Amino acid sequence: MKRTKIFIICAVRSAEPLYIAKIASYVAVLKERGHEVYCPPFDTNQQASGYDICRQNQAAIIRADEVHIFYNSKSQGTHFDMGVAFALGKRVVIVENESYGEGKSFPRMLDEWSQNV
Repeated sequence: MKRTKIFIICAVRSAEPLYIAKIASYVAVLKERGHEVYCPPFDTNQQASGYDICRQNQAAIIRADEVHIFYNSKSQGTHFDMGVAFALGKRVVIVENESYGEGKSFPRMLDEWSQNV
């Protein structure tokens, strides 16, 4: 199996401990399968300025083969990282998405993105 470089897009600042534990479990499974994983809650210097956090994540997204998304509509960082990944044409794996109805929305766009890249 090819070793894949994966960037995890998820909430950080508003994340509850149970959410972070769920992310950590997901990362552990990916690593057990031999993948290289970059996950902002654990790998980005969260004490840095907002600009530097965005630059750290941008560099990691550039290096990634694909991004895995735990979508959270309330997370500004999630939207920012999604924009970087989208602009770079990264393959996306949706781990968690929010439900959606008719009309345009980020959750719908994620489903479309996952089917088109």
